[in-house]
Amino acid sequence: MDNIPVDESSHPLRVGLTYNLKKNAALNVAENEAPDMEAEYDSMETVLAIKNALEGGNCQVELLEASEELPLKLMKHDIDIIFNIAEGIQGRGREAEIPAIMNFYKIPYTGSDETTLCLALDKALTKRVLATYHIRTPRYFVISKDQTKFSESFTFPAIVKPNAEGSSKGISEVAIVSNPSELKSLVSKNISLYHQDMLVEEYIGGREFTVGILGNGSELRVFPPMEIIYLDQQNPFNIYSYNVKQNYKELIRYECPAVISKEIETEMVQTAKKIYEILQCKDFARIDFRLSRNGNSHRENSHSEKIYFIEINPLPGLAPGYSDFPMIAEFNGMNYDTLVRSILNSALKRYGFHFYLS
Repeated sequence: MDNIPVDESSHPLRVGLTYNLKKNAALNVAENEAPDMEAEYDSMETVLAIKNALEGGNCQVELLEASEELPLKLMKHDIDIIFNIAEGIQGRGREAEIPAIMNFYKIPYTGSDETTLCLALDKALTKRVLATYHIRTPRYFVISKDQTKFSESFTFPAIVKPNAEGSSKGISEVAIVSNPSELKSLVSKNISLYHQDMLVEEYIGGREFTVGILGNGSELRVFPPMEIIYLDQQNPFNIYSYNVKQNYKELIRYECPAVISKEIETEMVQTAKKIYEILQCKDFARIDFRLSRNGNSHRENSHSEKIYFIEINPLPGLAPGYSDFPMIAEFNGMNYDTLVRSILNSALKRYGFHFYLS
């Protein structure tokens, strides 16, 4: 399958849409299973929304669920490029499964490559890399799933999250711990549910933001930061948990562009762009930040607002009316269909195609 980009004007662009589908397994969750086990997967409504957006741009779309049969399906279809939203099936490197397969078969695809996706899914490893570029991030340590003892000298409060998950998977309403006893109990519970290492991170009190990025190189566009504003201002530890995302209409509101100083906005946008380029992201990504309160970041000698990188998602959700990335685009005057086609156009240009969607 040696797909070389050529002039596509003679026929519709043939796009394969790869995805992992929710199977509603959460409705039959056993006591020892995580209730958010399918949080990263997409609904058929999202898959069809992307398909419709691409077909509206004169594409011929083949739906290709990212299962064990995918390589056989690829052999049956003549695909020009893959639009990938698949999260993968298993393991710390699962988001890399589809890009790796596409590279093996020499099929172009949207989004970041397997190396970037592997790195970004490992939260601690991403922080370690970015720290060498002086990107500010909360203090953290990792508790191995096989570890029986760990330091009790960490600064509290802290947030506990699975080290290699997305979509707030494993981040519950009780993810904040205030002492070593709570930490030990929550880590033990989470390891039994998610069967992986846990990231323990200093909780940064303050405001929460996410920044969307679209495109590559000189055409890269960084959208203004969107703030996630929690309606319950009495809660001292508001976090963008799985439950909050599921019930966002009742618990939060979004503001984009965020009401922040020009200096803070510029720093956040420039930091997001720097992270995107350091990790060699492609086509689109979303990056989360916390802005500490004046003198209230839980660090000594802190008397001014500071921006902290929390995590990056180089494969952000595209669920219309729900996912943050299309919300950010819409706040900035870009409708859903245009966003989807823009992601594909960015990939087409990278691969040297002579076909672009309007």
